[in-house]
Amino acid sequence: MTPFKTFTSLETDITTREHFQEACISLLDPLLPFFTPGSTCVRLGYTGTRYDETGAQIEGYARPLWGLAPLLAGGCSYEHTSKFVEGLRNGTNPSHPEYWGLARDLDQRMVEMCPIGFTLAIAGKQFWDPLSEEEKENVAAWLGYINDKEMPNTNWLWFRVFSNLGLAKNGAPYSEERLEADLNHLDTFYRGDGWSNDGPEGYTQMDSYSGSYAIQYLQLLYAKLAGDRDPVRAEKFKERAKRFALDAVHYYDEQGRIITFGRSLTYRFAMAGFWSATAFADVELPSPLTWGVVKGLLLRNCRWWADQKEILTASGTLSIGYTYPNQFMSENYNSPGSPYWFLLSFAALACPADHPFWAAKEEPYPASHLPRILALKQPKHIMVRSGGHTYLLSSGQRCHYPVRASESKYGKYAYSSAFGYSVPTGGYFVEAIGGDNALAFSDDEGDTWKLRRIPLDARIEEYEGNPVLVSAWKPWKDVWVDTYLIPSTEATPNWHLRIHHITTGRALKTAEGAWALYGMRENDTRELETLEESSSEGRHDGEKEALAASRVGVVGIVELGKDSLRRGKVLNADSNGNLIDCRTVLPSLLSDIKAGERKWFATAVFAVPASVENWKDSWRTGWSYPPKIPNWV
Repeated sequence: MTPFKTFTSLETDITTREHFQEACISLLDPLLPFFTPGSTCVRLGYTGTRYDETGAQIEGYARPLWGLAPLLAGGCSYEHTSKFVEGLRNGTNPSHPEYWGLARDLDQRMVEMCPIGFTLAIAGKQFWDPLSEEEKENVAAWLGYINDKEMPNTNWLWFRVFSNLGLAKNGAPYSEERLEADLNHLDTFYRGDGWSNDGPEGYTQMDSYSGSYAIQYLQLLYAKLAGDRDPVRAEKFKERAKRFALDAVHYYDEQGRIITFGRSLTYRFAMAGFWSATAFADVELPSPLTWGVVKGLLLRNCRWWADQKEILTASGTLSIGYTYPNQFMSENYNSPGSPYWFLLSFAALACPADHPFWAAKEEPYPASHLPRILALKQPKHIMVRSGGHTYLLSSGQRCHYPVRASESKYGKYAYSSAFGYSVPTGGYFVEAIGGDNALAFSDDEGDTWKLRRIPLDARIEEYEGNPVLVSAWKPWKDVWVDTYLIPSTEATPNWHLRIHHITTGRALKTAEGAWALYGMRENDTRELETLEESSSEGRHDGEKEALAASRVGVVGIVELGKDSLRRGKVLNADSNGNLIDCRTVLPSLLSDIKAGERKWFATAVFAVPASVENWKDSWRTGWSYPPKIPNWV
């Protein structure tokens, strides 16, 4: 047993500032046994990354500062702060055995300079003032070395901004020229409607890095910290946040869950960091986003994570994964210390107790004030909140550099807050490809499979007054797929449609999946069996349809075309591929296409999460009435 309370064993329900402080400390304390003798690094595990081991262990030291710094800035003491100060002192000392080393071009150390710079900016009393003049010079030299190094043309440029800002706030030498140049360049990422791309023109990548992980989040921190020296830019960032917030709220559901989309989801609670940053920056958002609503968005997500008992190791530290330890969903830059980006959502702890964020009464999710369906031009998402299910339809996004499972993180047709996406665990059988919400093809009799990674010509069009997401895909030079994604209607609230037109010059096997869901029985955790009329759980394979129901809800898929020969099958997905459940099944439609054929698929996907009241008694009615193919198709 751990000698302290861990994040998932707190005795509070995380509704107050004091509870939030306790939650933050519960994530800091378990790190203490893993500090190196000089306190410069925290080694939490043994898995590797694309960068060096020292860089990985610096993550374990630096990332917890996202929580510790606002905790201290807000007036709360932490009895082990001196250990972190010692780490800064020794890590930047070229004569110390645990010296971190200077940053090289494209160095991971650049990332960790951001929380260190932020800490110096808001907790300089605890971290800067105790240092000797020589130690201050060491810190300034170590951070300043970033200024003439090559950086990725992405959100990373913000890390150099905060390195300089942390020094500037303490009267240390910094580069005003580099600071201004980086801010000007970052402004070229802005696309409109509050949204910034994570990088330059030529592709669309608007995930959590556009919002909570980096761009929106750091813009707000900058607006607060540099508002006196840069008031025009600070005000611009605040205005962007106000516009962005009206879109961002649609990625959440009433239970506090967030739609799983994009990379780096091992940062977990950091996905909600934007709301914490609005409090930090004193930004009052437009209606219906009152301080009480913002408080609810942040704290409900925190409580949801505290309820996920498998996110911690036996030592009480965060694991790589989502709701359970999972290397398949990770990226090659995830070290054992990486998940501590989680703590950036504690920025609101810097706000005093009488701040309107903390003074407000927590309010529920403002569902009655939001449209059921909303098309978002910039990220190319159609947001849907219908039938108790919060999800999005997606086409047009991609990662412009190699990322593990990019086709799963950006290329799927739909992403949900209740049913997490799956990633491939292999590529040599259909159950292992992470085929949920995807149309997969094999041209070698099912030996290997291709899923959409780069959508082409993605756009939002309007048909009969409703938004439709249109895109194309070219898996091989002689195969072309046009796809139309159609959100639910009020008459069929738990369904959405996918219309595919396929032209192929080669013989293909096809597999199209709905959402993956937990695949075990509730009472004994054995595999789901055939669904009976009297049962609330089970699986069903049928002609042109497949369906599964378990303790997390029900998911089904149907082929609506009269001439299609697709057959339904609930696949036993390979274990540990799904973000939320380690054992899942996947209702799917399977078929073969001959070379030279043109085929239309009309796919209807059904889902009812278990969070819907009385779902076990009502889902059959919805399943019995699938939507019709629109006349315009």
